[in-house]
Amino acid sequence: MVKFADEALITVSSGKGGNGCIAFRREKYIPNGGPSGGDGGRGGDVVFEVRRNLRTLANLRYRQTFKAQTGGDGEGSKRFGKDGEDCVIPLPPGCLIRDAETGEVIHDFGLESEGRLVFLKGGNGGWGNVHFKGPTNQAPRTALPGQPGETRQLRVELNIIADIGFVGFPNAGKSSLLDHFTNARPKIAPYPFTTKIPNLGVLRVDDEQDIILADIPGIIEGASEGHGLGIRFLKHISRSAGLAFMIDLSDDGFLESYDKLQTELSNFSEELAVKERVVIANKLDVPGAEERLAELKESFAKRHPEITVYGISVHSRWHLDQVRDAFIAMVNDMGAQDRADSGDSGNGAAIGGIRNQIGEVPDFMRAELEEPDYGPAELPADHFGATVSLNRKKRGKRK
Repeated sequence: MVKFADEALITVSSGKGGNGCIAFRREKYIPNGGPSGGDGGRGGDVVFEVRRNLRTLANLRYRQTFKAQTGGDGEGSKRFGKDGEDCVIPLPPGCLIRDAETGEVIHDFGLESEGRLVFLKGGNGGWGNVHFKGPTNQAPRTALPGQPGETRQLRVELNIIADIGFVGFPNAGKSSLLDHFTNARPKIAPYPFTTKIPNLGVLRVDDEQDIILADIPGIIEGASEGHGLGIRFLKHISRSAGLAFMIDLSDDGFLESYDKLQTELSNFSEELAVKERVVIANKLDVPGAEERLAELKESFAKRHPEITVYGISVHSRWHLDQVRDAFIAMVNDMGAQDRADSGDSGNGAAIGGIRNQIGEVPDFMRAELEEPDYGPAELPADHFGATVSLNRKKRGKRK
C-alpha cells in the first residue's frame, strides 16, 4: 500500500510580482534627468505537466508545497525586474485535479499522454515612477507594489489508463493471467489478497498495437461498503475500454460470482457497470471443472446471452489464445466505435460533405468557357464618357 501512491494533497502558490522602483536619472552634464524607475518582474506561474515516464504520484508524497518564484524588483535607469521562474509539477497520465475543500473537479487530463496546464498565474509587477511623470509632476515619488500570487489547496488523484481491467474475487487467477500475457511479474501465491496494489502489463499484439492490462486487488462481497481493498482501486479501471471478469471454477459459489461482482461495480459507478466485458472461467484443470463450466455457460445463455464465457486454465495453459483474441477484438471494436462517434472518417468524408453543400464538383480543366458580353459595340452620340490615358507623361527636368 505504501509503495503505490495514487492520491496526494498538495498546496500550490503562484509567485508575487516584483515592486516598482523609485529612481531618478543622475548623470554628469544632465541636470534634472527625470524619473527612471523600472517596473517589477512578473511572478512565476504554477504549471502541471503530464509526462509519460511517470506511473505514480510518489513525487508528490514527500513534497506537499509547491511555490513559484517571486518576480524581481525594478531598478534605476528604467531597468525592469526579472520574471519569476514557473513552478512545473510533473504528473503521470490519467490524473484528476480536485479542490481539496469542496471536491470539485478542476481539470481532468483524461487520456492525454502529454500536455501542460497553467493552473495559477503569477502576479503582475508594479509600475516604476517613470509611468507617473507628467507636465505637472516632473519628479514623481510614486511606485506601485507587485500584485500578490494565488494559493490553492488541491487533491491530485491518479486513474491508471488501461485498455482492459481484470475484476474478480481474491485468488481467482487475475495476477497469473497478467503474468502469462505480459512481462509484468506480480506477486503470485496460493492465498487470497496476494495483490495489494494495482499492476499494469502490456500485451504485445504486433509492431503497431499494444494492449494495456490492469490487475487490481480482489473484490469481496460488501466492498462498496468499505470491506476489503478492491473498491478503493476500482477507479483505476474506470477508463478502460472493457472488463474481464475472472470466475474461480473451484469455488462452490461460482454461479453467483458474476452477479455479486456486478452489484459491487454498480454501487461504485454506473458507468463502470455497463462497460463491455468478457467472462473468463479459470482453473479448468481442477477435477469437476468441466461440468461446472458447462453449467456456467448454460446459466449465462439464459440470463446474459450477450456475454461470452471462456473456459481456461492459466496453470496448464489451456485455451489462452481464445482469451487473447477476445481482448484484441474488444479493444478494436471500442476504437472503431470511438472513431465513428467522433466522425473522423478521413478526407473522403470531408470532400463528400463539400459535394453535398455545393453539388457536383465541376471539372475546371474541361469546362467550356463562355464569351463575356461587353454590351453594345456602338455608343449613342449623346453618351458622355471618360477617357483614361495609359501612357505615363514625361516630366521635364528640374532646372
